[in-house]
Amino acid sequence: MKTVHVHTGQSYDILIEHHILEQAGEYIRPLTKAIRAVIVSDTHVAPLYAETVRQSLIKNGFDTSVCVFEAGEKNKRLSTIERMYSHFVEHHLTRTDLVVALGGGVTGDMAGFAAATYLRGINFVQIPTSLLAQVDSSVGGKTGVDLPAGKNLVGAFWQPIAVLIDPETLHTLPEPFFQDGLGEVIKYGCIKSPALFERLEQEKAKDFIDDIIFECVSIKRNVVENDERDTGERAILNFGHTLGHAIEKLENYSGISHGEAVAVGSLLISRAGQRQGLTADGTAERLERLLKKYGLPTASRFPLSSIISATQGDKKSTGHSITLVCLKDIGTCFLHKIPIEKLTTFFECS
Repeated sequence: MKTVHVHTGQSYDILIEHHILEQAGEYIRPLTKAIRAVIVSDTHVAPLYAETVRQSLIKNGFDTSVCVFEAGEKNKRLSTIERMYSHFVEHHLTRTDLVVALGGGVTGDMAGFAAATYLRGINFVQIPTSLLAQVDSSVGGKTGVDLPAGKNLVGAFWQPIAVLIDPETLHTLPEPFFQDGLGEVIKYGCIKSPALFERLEQEKAKDFIDDIIFECVSIKRNVVENDERDTGERAILNFGHTLGHAIEKLENYSGISHGEAVAVGSLLISRAGQRQGLTADGTAERLERLLKKYGLPTASRFPLSSIISATQGDKKSTGHSITLVCLKDIGTCFLHKIPIEKLTTFFECS
């Protein structure tokens, strides 16, 4: 087992172990006095893993039920959260009870937000089953839902009491979803780990997936510990996300996955950085080759001008400015704040 300890307002461990789902209750029981637990999962993941986790929780003394919602980013909205609240009430969850998020990033974000706001906050555990969730979204305490105006515009910082990562779940992950997660993996190589980036270039990601998960969560742990509430350094984790979120919005959260959108956004900002003299020559071309190696898109069907317009309302906007995450080169990044009215010029899409 590999363990990454996270020192935040509520400290917790990230446990990475094959077949840990079967022992989930054993690891969770010492962390809580909860009597009841609700497993929140979606229609894709629940049939595969919910019963395994439920039986493990029951074996360790939890009165356990399962709350299932329809899978998909399009269901990451407040009406789904309301149905979760109803399930919590029907199953008599109290402030000392527990929510278990079992699934990908959408599940973790929503179950975490429901836990953060039900009875003004109850404990929850992350059990991520997608690559994207295992390397990124399950760690750091960001929870939330989308609004029609944009992605993750409603949410809360709410740290889990544990994150249990079972790489075995990736065996049932459809290939497009694995590629989706690699969009975030490549992001970590770009911003903090030239060694990870090089290894992704030279090897096949599936051949060293345990190392990938450990490296990515370790990087995120370090960043989150320095900036838990996202007021400074943590913004670097948004590399590729400003334009990526805009692309998702244009696609109505159904025509492209999050990791794919981040891949396109990463390449667009890297190309712009090179044109502006902020990013080392050749960086964008190297990134493009890696994205293509793993079947990730390198362009959007929407014109760049439309993507820029769709960034309005992005969470990284402050007043009349927006903070972009740019690369100096592979493995080194920095924050670049510019007036919103200069975005079009920066990307040279006028």
